[in-house]
Amino acid sequence: MKTVFQKPEAMTDVPMHYCPGCTHGIIHRLVAEAIDSLGIREQTIGVASVGCSVFAYDYFNCDMQQAAHGRAPAVATGIKRVRPEAMVFTYQGDGDLASIGMAEIVHAAARGENITVVFVNNAIYGMTSGQMAPTSLLGQKTATSPRGRTVEEMGYPIKMCELLATLDGPAYLSRVSTHDSRHVLQAGKAIKKAFEMQQQKKGFAMVEVLSTCSVNWGMTPANALKWMAENMVPYYPLGVYRDVTAKEGN
Repeated sequence: MKTVFQKPEAMTDVPMHYCPGCTHGIIHRLVAEAIDSLGIREQTIGVASVGCSVFAYDYFNCDMQQAAHGRAPAVATGIKRVRPEAMVFTYQGDGDLASIGMAEIVHAAARGENITVVFVNNAIYGMTSGQMAPTSLLGQKTATSPRGRTVEEMGYPIKMCELLATLDGPAYLSRVSTHDSRHVLQAGKAIKKAFEMQQQKKGFAMVEVLSTCSVNWGMTPANALKWMAENMVPYYPLGVYRDVTAKEGN
C-alpha cells in the first residue's frame, strides 16, 4: 500500500502537551516538513524559546538549544556565527519575541543575521494564564485587560512584519495563518521559503504565523479558528512584506 501521509522524520514520537485546538502542533509539523523536504535535518539546530513552545526541543528530531526568555535570536546568532554551515532556526511566541525579546529580534534583523525565525502570534500570553500580549487586539479581553485592550491604557498592538520591514537587513518577511487548510498549506510554503533563504545565504528570514489559543481565549477550537479569521487576519494582513529574491528575479 502506498503511504500518502506520515510523520515527518524531523519530528519525534513524543506526545505534545499543547491544549486542544492550539495550532502550535500544526506549525511544528510545517517546520518539520520543510526540514525534511530540504534534506537538512542533520545540519539543523533549533533554538527553543520560553512560553508555550518551551518544550519544542522534545518535538523536533534535530539538535536543539534552549534560550533564556526572549534571547533566542541572540543565541541563534552565536550558533550561526560559530557554525556557519548549520541551518539555524528559532521558534518563538509573541510574548517571547515581541515583548521581552524585542531588542534581540530587531537587532538580529537589522544585522541581517542568516537565521530563520518562526514567530507564532496568538495575541495572548498562553503559558502564564492569558495575560495581554504586545499583539493582543484592541478590545480583546485578557487576564490583564479584563475590560478589553484600549489605546489610552495599553497602546496599539505591534505588527512585527511591518516593523521589521522598515529595516534594511531582513531578506524575507512573511505573515501567514493557520485558520483553515488552504492557509495551512500556504504557511508551509512560506516556512520552507524562509529556510531556503538561509540555504542561499540571503540573510534574516522570519515567518509570522497567526495561531489560536482557544483555552485562554475562552472559546471552542472551532470558534477560535473563526475568531482568528474574522479578527486577527484583518488587523494583521497576510502576505510577503520583504523578499530580496523577488528583486533578483528568482
